[in-house]
This record gives sequence, C-alpha cells and structure tokens, in this order.
Amino acid sequence: MDGSQPYNPRTVEEVFRDFKSRRAGIIKALTTDVEEFYQQCDPEKENLCLYGFPNEQWEVNLPAEEVPPELPEPALGINFARDGMPEKDWLALVAVHGDAWLLAVAFYFGARFGFDKADRKRLFNMINDLPTIFEVVSGAAKKQVKEKSSVSNHSSSKSKSNSKAKGPESQPKFPKASVAPKDDDDDDEEGLDEEDEEEHGDTLCGSCGENYASDEFWICCDICEKWFHGSCVKITPARAEHIKQYKCPACTNKRARP
Repeated sequence: MDGSQPYNPRTVEEVFRDFKSRRAGIIKALTTDVEEFYQQCDPEKENLCLYGFPNEQWEVNLPAEEVPPELPEPALGINFARDGMPEKDWLALVAVHGDAWLLAVAFYFGARFGFDKADRKRLFNMINDLPTIFEVVSGAAKKQVKEKSSVSNHSSSKSKSNSKAKGPESQPKFPKASVAPKDDDDDDEEGLDEEDEEEHGDTLCGSCGENYASDEFWICCDICEKWFHGSCVKITPARAEHIKQYKCPACTNKRARP
C-alpha cells in the first residue's frame, strides 16, 4: 500500500506536514468513513491498530512484527472494546489514542533527525495550534474558544455544583471532578483553597505526573482512584458534570478486553 511506504521527513515543516496528513487520515476514519471503520474493527479479529498515512488515508491493520518498529505503533487492540461500550465513547477513546500516536510519530522524527530544543518547541507549537482528533470527533473543536472564555467566568458556580470540593481527597464519587477556582467574594472558600493546595500539593496526575494545583480542573477515575488533569484526559468541567462514573482510558481498555 502506498500510504505505508517508509517516509522520513527531516525538517520541522516536513514533520508538521506529515503530522497533518496522518491526522487527516485518522479524522476521516472516525468521521466521514466511520461506518467502514466500525465494520473493520471486528472484536473477533486479532489485535488491530488504526494507522494514518502521509497521503491522508487510513488503514486498520495488525501492528508491525519487527521490534523496534520503523515508527512508533498506534494503540493495540482497539477492536476489542468496540462492542463493550457506547459507540460514541469508543470512537472518542480511539481518537484520544490517535492524538497520542501522532505526537509520538512527530517527535520520533524530531529525535531521529536531531531537532534541537528550539525546533522541538516550534514543532509542538505548530501542532498545538490544531484541534486534536478528539476535539474534532467529539465536536469540542467548534466550542473550544467559547469554553476557554467561559470556564474561568463560571468556574465558581461549577465548583459549587460539584459539592465545592477542591482537592482530590475531599472529592465526591459522583463524579470525582475538581474545578478549583479562587473565589474572591468568599473568604471561607479561599481558606479551603489554601488548605487543599497544602494537603494535596503532592498529588500527581496519573497521566503527566505533574502536581495538583488549586487553580486546575482535575477528575478522578472511579475504578483505579487515580487523579488526572482534565486537560490530560480531554475532560472539560462542563463535560464532567454529565459523567456519572468516570473511567480513565487505561481502566476503560482493561475492562473492555476479554
């Protein structure tokens, strides 16, 4: 297949073009070609992966046999969970793993061809200006600008609807989400912010490993009890309000596989 032929972009611009083309292929699979993609992900088949190619095409196939592979491999066994969760949730999870794979491929090229700190930063900034696959598939890309401006304005009310819980240890199970704003007109809540930041300052995100901070939105997995930055698992405060039981990507995969 033409799209699977080895391709080695060597400049930041070439790597970014490669990223955009592979991204376009995966988005096509999860949107306009979603019925075909769904049918190809038969749970009865072996571990399948979703590949995006530099010619903007996609393919569902078995992973490369050689170790290490020519390029980083996508998430393995995406087909196993197809019938184990709502289709919308399954597609969203595939999209998140597609985003992770695209970043892995882009920075693999960057490492292989010796990009320095400035080049890596430039590449990331170019990539970060694009909506993620998840944002496109979930429709969040269209609302992204609106959400960014509204989250800070309405964080206080969202916090109150979530039992005013600020820190991971005090968070309720339904759902375990934390929007931790500073409420200027409530001295008691300011005191809670300070206490929570001190108490939970050593809590680490299960995805990026960074610390908890009082002005960040966090959500806790009801299965493994790990906390995550909302941005790391692509969960916004608004979306968290509608989640009855949150399962992180790792736990979702584990529970869906036979």
